[in-house]
Amino acid sequence: MKALRNYLDKIKPRFQEGGKLEKLHSTFDAFETFLFVPDKTTFKGSHIRDSIDLKRTMTVVLLALMPALLFGIWNVGYQHSLAFGKDAGFWQIAGFGLMKVLPIIVVSYVSGLAVEFIFAQYRKHEVNEGFLVSGMLIPLVMPPDIPLWMVAVSTVFAVILGKEAFGGTGMNVFNPALLARAFLFFAYPASMTGDTTWTAGLANGEGIADGYSGATPLSNAAAELVDKIPSVSDLFFGFIPGSIGETSKLAIIIGAVILILTGIGSWRIMLSGLLGGVTMTLIFNAFAANKYMTIDPLTQILMGSFLFGMVFMATDPVTAAQTNKGKWIYGFLAGFFAIMVRVFNPAYPEGTMLAILLMNTFAPLIDHYVIEANIKRRLKRANAVVKTK
Repeated sequence: MKALRNYLDKIKPRFQEGGKLEKLHSTFDAFETFLFVPDKTTFKGSHIRDSIDLKRTMTVVLLALMPALLFGIWNVGYQHSLAFGKDAGFWQIAGFGLMKVLPIIVVSYVSGLAVEFIFAQYRKHEVNEGFLVSGMLIPLVMPPDIPLWMVAVSTVFAVILGKEAFGGTGMNVFNPALLARAFLFFAYPASMTGDTTWTAGLANGEGIADGYSGATPLSNAAAELVDKIPSVSDLFFGFIPGSIGETSKLAIIIGAVILILTGIGSWRIMLSGLLGGVTMTLIFNAFAANKYMTIDPLTQILMGSFLFGMVFMATDPVTAAQTNKGKWIYGFLAGFFAIMVRVFNPAYPEGTMLAILLMNTFAPLIDHYVIEANIKRRLKRANAVVKTK
């Protein structure tokens, strides 16, 4: 590492003002601060001394995503082998999954970071670190057979219109990964819906094993084929078709524990999201107007991207509510509306994405009223003290 540090110090003057490559200063700074802790200090204004910066925060989130990613890679290969009746070993399954998932990750990072670097150079700012996480979240919410050009287009759309248009990291209103998925769903619905999109190679329709349909649990639920929903065990461990990183609830829970223990993710949003989802499910159970409404809360929570959304999407510190009370309200409504949308709208069985995007819109308003309520309560308390005197 010392040799690398010395080399960076040697070439650094070329990228500073007056150097031959000064126009690439933001690009060089991004790579340098990714490899080494920045040596910048503040000399005026109020500030907090801490051992963690934004890059290190993003690294923790990436670490929390690793269990979902690794299982997703294996499950892509496993579902392919299951669909075509192949008797493959662990490494063959994992190898196939890696060949399908790795290009999606590469395209996501290359296209997204290219936009980030262009905007940073144009504005003469440092490269924002937020896309380190968004670049991984986008592949994890994609089907394994998604065309790579669609990944690139949706990523560029999400970064430009969902992030840079608002000023970059820390200024965006909507979660970029959710915007990328929403863009694909409404622009190219054929690649984001149906039973053939969630298992690699199934769209070809040749050599499929007898009895394999490729339908996800939510597809079966939307069609009121409740008896075809996989067991709670399969839903929990993730041996089902689905988006790359959303199938294994065990992997997602491991990630949630990492986020909570490190203080990066809000446990209030996660818990209230679960409570909101369970509450909406119990309301449906009470009416039971159709078979979908009879599904128990545990199965509803384990189906689809609900847990993934509540753990990794709803807890985004930029687009979520900031006040503690606001987090409870925000998370509860996100979970509540997620189950409501998926049950009331058979044409769109997964409601988590729309529910979180909706709550992204109302998060500032929630915080506003929470703060206003606190101010009014303190004023009443102060007035009461004055009157007693």
